[in-house]
Amino acid sequence: MTSKVTHFGKVGVLYGGHSSEREISLLTGAAIVQALQNKGVDAVAIDIKDHPIESICAANLDRAFIALHGPGGEDGTLQGSLECLGIPYTGSGVMASALAMDKLRCKQIWKGIGLPTTDFASLDQNTDWQQTIDRLGGCLVVKPACEGSSVGMSIAESPEQLKQAWQLASKYDAKVIAEPRLMGEEYTVAILGEQALPSIRIKANATFYDYEAKYLSDKTDYFCPSGLDAQRENELAQLCINAYKSIDGKGWGRVDVMTDLNGTFFVLEVNTVPGMTSHSLVPMAGKAAGMDFEALVLAILEESI
Repeated sequence: MTSKVTHFGKVGVLYGGHSSEREISLLTGAAIVQALQNKGVDAVAIDIKDHPIESICAANLDRAFIALHGPGGEDGTLQGSLECLGIPYTGSGVMASALAMDKLRCKQIWKGIGLPTTDFASLDQNTDWQQTIDRLGGCLVVKPACEGSSVGMSIAESPEQLKQAWQLASKYDAKVIAEPRLMGEEYTVAILGEQALPSIRIKANATFYDYEAKYLSDKTDYFCPSGLDAQRENELAQLCINAYKSIDGKGWGRVDVMTDLNGTFFVLEVNTVPGMTSHSLVPMAGKAAGMDFEALVLAILEESI
């Protein structure tokens, strides 16, 4: 019989919400609740889709495990509410959550402090589509600045395609960015506390690592260990820690990186509430570091103290 873990008190796993990533959040939250309960933690699931503040207050929580993805849960708004309520929570604070959610602001910060990230352009209805294609290199990735899970993302190789890609992305967010498409390897590095977990190399058998490749396809290949030698692994880990700390990331998160054809690393984005589903990457990295899913979830909760 599992002994009770009482020092956390009553833990509310906040999940669901209103964002385009709601379904993934529901899966993440359900897995976390089960893991915590299996470890003897007094954990309850709270879908914050309707009346979030009232639901949190009514649950009389001692701390919160945030399992929401996208706007409304990962962007600092919920974190600010929990701070006003005096409830400790997992993951990054208000500022880091807001910054990480905004890919445009992140890239501006990384450019400013000299971390390697691709060139980029902010798109709107007045954009010179041909000039943007010419400046950034001919094949571009276009995405909403404040969405996750590759929602609204597409590839553009002509002015006409770039305009269409902007129109698609702008359905999800008024702020849209374009950046050169990198053709090298794709990596992700989970952060737990002050440590980088073993990197994962991703090989999507699709045009790019989109929503279907991330959550639905069984044809995406993941390599952990990633195949990097020790020096390159350390280089990647330090880059990801630096990118994470640059926005004041705390507790846990994940940093996504790609290489160009010369093998140079470029930071893509930071996720302050990564997925924890059966297809998710942080549990895979945790396993490579010797932690099963339950131990990983407990370690993340410990970081909230």
